[in-house]
Amino acid sequence: MAFISKVLLSLSEKNFKIYIKMANLRYLKKEIDYRLEEFFFDCDMSLYFHPTKEEEVFNLMQEAVAMRNELFSKAMNPTEPHNRKLVRKYYTGLRVEMVNGFNDKFEKLSKLTEAK
Repeated sequence: MAFISKVLLSLSEKNFKIYIKMANLRYLKKEIDYRLEEFFFDCDMSLYFHPTKEEEVFNLMQEAVAMRNELFSKAMNPTEPHNRKLVRKYYTGLRVEMVNGFNDKFEKLSKLTEAK
């Protein structure tokens, strides 16, 4: 009886670990989309206050969408999917890339809409 419960426990632990891994990927993709939505909201606000800079803001929006698509592609295709340590490092680097990329976009938007 102890053997059966031990096997069931180990199977449930494996399933739980897989669930956590997939949930983190899901949260990463949601975070990418959330940051894109926030950037679009700021772009809409800047268009409201600076309608003359419409073309530049639309170019920034297109760059942000391209970056989002690239981040999604990288999130769905890790370089070494069978090595847990490398996967963890890969997703940590991807999060850093995401934060830096969106911060860069926000800074470009701020510089574009500065009062002169």
